Amino acid sequence: MESKRVVFVAPNVVELQTFTFDLDALPSDRVAIRTRYSLISPGTELSCLAGIESWAPLPFVPGYAGCGEVIAVGAEVRNIAVGDRVFSYTKHAGVVQSNTLTARVPEGLDMRLAVFARLAAVGITALRVSEAELGDWVAVYGLGPVGNLTAQLFTLAGCTVVGIDLTPMRCEVARRCGVAHVLNPNEVDVHQTVADLTGGRMCQTVVEAIGAAPLAEPAARLAGKLGEVILLGTPRASHVADMTPLLRHVHLWGEGCITFKGAHEWRYPVKRDPTGQVKHSIERNVDILLELIAAGKLRVEELITHVLSPEEAPTAYAGLRERKDEYLGVVFDWDKVR
Repeated sequence: MESKRVVFVAPNVVELQTFTFDLDALPSDRVAIRTRYSLISPGTELSCLAGIESWAPLPFVPGYAGCGEVIAVGAEVRNIAVGDRVFSYTKHAGVVQSNTLTARVPEGLDMRLAVFARLAAVGITALRVSEAELGDWVAVYGLGPVGNLTAQLFTLAGCTVVGIDLTPMRCEVARRCGVAHVLNPNEVDVHQTVADLTGGRMCQTVVEAIGAAPLAEPAARLAGKLGEVILLGTPRASHVADMTPLLRHVHLWGEGCITFKGAHEWRYPVKRDPTGQVKHSIERNVDILLELIAAGKLRVEELITHVLSPEEAPTAYAGLRERKDEYLGVVFDWDKVR
C-alpha cells in the first residue's frame, strides 16, 4: 500500500514523499498502524534536520511519537488487536509499524493529546532519577514541551517548581499549566529571585532540560546544599569554559557539594520486568502518563500551538527553528493528506 512520510533530504530541507508499505512483510512481533497524529520533538528533530546527529544520516525519516489505529497484527503479538487505538514510538508517516513499544490509548482520550505521552516519557526520567520529595523546591531550565511537562510532573509529585525560559510565550504557557513560579532571565535576576523565594536555601533539584552546556554552572548555583543538577536535555554544541567554578560546586561543602545526574530516557528498560525486581520501565512510564493526560492532571492541550497537515512540514520545522515565540507543540494531522 502507498502512503506518505516526512523526509529530511538535506540539512534544513524537508519533503513529504510517497513510499510503499508492505503489509505482507510485517515482522511477527510488530503491529501496523494507520497514523492519525504524530508529534514533533523539537530538540532532537531539529538537530537531525541540521545534519549534526551521527546516528541520523541524511536523508532521514524523522519522528518517534504517533497515535493511530491498528490495521494488522504480527503472529507473535499479544494483547493488541486490529482496530485498537494505540500510542507508539513511530515515525512521521501515514502508515507505520510499531517500534519500541505499543500502548493502548485510554478510552475517551483524544489521540491528538495522547501523543504527548512521548515527550512526557522523556521528562519523567528526571523525576525518576531525582531525590526531590514532597515540599522540595525544584527549578527547571527550559520550558519547551519537554521542560514544561517535566515541571508539571514535579508539581504533581508535590514539589514547588520554578520554571525558567527566555521566551515570553513559553513562560505564559507554563503559567497556564500550573507551574508555580515562572522566571524570564531577561526580566529578573534568576539566582537572586530563587534565593528570595526559598529564603536563601535554594533548590533541592535543578533540571537542565535544554541541553545547553553553558547552563551547567548556573544550574549548580541554583542548587542548595547537597542538592542535585539533573541533565535531561542532550548537550550537542561545543562549549569551551573554565571547569574550576563548576567543580568547586561539586566538591566544596561551602559551595554545595552538588551532585550531577544524567537522565537519558533509555537508562530504563523498555518493557516491564515480569519478576517485579525492577520497578521502572518506559512501558510503565507511558501507561502512567497516558492515564494522567486522560484525567486532565498532566495538561497538554495548552502546549499545542499548531495542528498541521504533514504537507506543511517545511513550515512546521522552520517555525520551530526560527519563531520560538509562536511555535511550541506541533502536531501533524495525517487525516489531512488522505
